[in-house]
Amino acid sequence: MQNKNNLLTTTYLLTQMNQYETVFILTPVLSEAQIKEAADKFKDYLVQHGAEIINEESWGLKKLAYNIDRKSSGFYQMIEFKAEPAVIAKYELQMRRDERVLRYLTVKNEKYAAAYAEKRRNKKQEEA
Repeated sequence: MQNKNNLLTTTYLLTQMNQYETVFILTPVLSEAQIKEAADKFKDYLVQHGAEIINEESWGLKKLAYNIDRKSSGFYQMIEFKAEPAVIAKYELQMRRDERVLRYLTVKNEKYAAAYAEKRRNKKQEEA
């Protein structure tokens, strides 16, 4: 009986969707169309693998704290989404393989981080 309960709990945890946030930096030599195409590629990949896109933001061209591949600036993009944990490794592999991406970071938003992100989105919508 104990093993059956553990199996049910494990199965539930594996199929549970978590909230994630990815920030990635694209190379500064891209045009606006190429930046949009790159961001859409990653967004489409997530949707194809069962993720739900919550929010997407383009933060524009920003100066980097240190040079990456001899570049001193980059286009910052952020995607907030809900997905199963198994999707993340393959998603990050896609980022690693794309030569347009200088750096990326995906974090799992816990309860308080998710609440803060929602509050920030609502505030941004009220300003617009």
